[in-house]
Amino acid sequence: MSSLKDMYRTVLKDTFPDTMTITLGDAVLTYKKRTWDIGGETKGLRYGENPDQPAALYQMVSGSLSIDGVEWRGPQGIMSALTEAQMIQAGKHPGKTNLTDVDNAANILQYLARRPAAAILKHNNPCGAAWADNLYDALDHAFWCDRIAAFGGAVVLNRPLDKAAAGLIASQYFEVVAAPDFEEGVVDIISARKNLRILHLPGLGRLEEICGTPFLDIKSLADGGLVLQQSFVNRIRSVDDFIVASGTSKDGVTVTSRSATKQELEDLLFAWAVEAGVTSNSVIFARNGATVAIGTGEQDRVGCVELAIHKAYTKYADVLAFRRCGQSLYELQQKAPADAELAELLDAIQEQTRRERGGLPGSVLV
Repeated sequence: MSSLKDMYRTVLKDTFPDTMTITLGDAVLTYKKRTWDIGGETKGLRYGENPDQPAALYQMVSGSLSIDGVEWRGPQGIMSALTEAQMIQAGKHPGKTNLTDVDNAANILQYLARRPAAAILKHNNPCGAAWADNLYDALDHAFWCDRIAAFGGAVVLNRPLDKAAAGLIASQYFEVVAAPDFEEGVVDIISARKNLRILHLPGLGRLEEICGTPFLDIKSLADGGLVLQQSFVNRIRSVDDFIVASGTSKDGVTVTSRSATKQELEDLLFAWAVEAGVTSNSVIFARNGATVAIGTGEQDRVGCVELAIHKAYTKYADVLAFRRCGQSLYELQQKAPADAELAELLDAIQEQTRRERGGLPGSVLV
């Protein structure tokens, strides 16, 4: 039996057809399978959801769809049109999850085009996301939201990668970096990590052009059936799009509301954009244009809030530990019983985390 590592190194044989056609009433959508010439070999997707699942990527090349007078997205050429030239460094060439991580990041970033923004994704959910006045700050804030989960993730940016942000990427382990462009000398900085997949996707710099247009979202059922739906389109594009709540009463309890501050509204706008790419039921805490904690895919929302709060405390303590002694919170917890100095440091970190409530005060909740 092969080892687990061998499974992930294995490239599965691609036997899917070269073309695909979908006919919806009078509309005909045509697709072609994407393959790449890498190292003199023709390669398609490395594998699917798991390393024992063959998979293929198809690019929409022609066709248009209009339903009830609404025009849906046609060929856009962002992720599915990836060429060899855009795959600046193939590393271990992409599998399904690498591509869907980048795609879901674009799903988030399409609503954050107004400012430099960064999203770090893992298994199709964001570990952290932020926008700021410059790309380095956006990436730095996104990374420190959850540096542990970001390990081996996909970094996706909506502005050309500059040297400052590239230095941060080079100092950590990521599997994918995707940007609309790369400033001179940047690729030399990040390509030192040979397994890093570096993707040049110009479409990430013009996502605002498509953010109001739905696409065809297809869900396959286990019995071979299909569910077709219009993709989610975010109605909230500016703080003026929010509907302000008013006071209400129920069962003898009266609930009132106050006006949100300008910063709170901006943070709500940001968090609502990130929410577009998080598996429901989900909860996002955000502050100053960055996620503080993200709870994803829970069966109940109360449990999701509890999980997000727990994660916020854990990640906050981990950042304190890493910045003070260069070790993760978990490493510190392992070593503290046998080292009085580290035990004292751990107690101080845990006390500060409780006192500052995991960095949650002042955040907004989506």
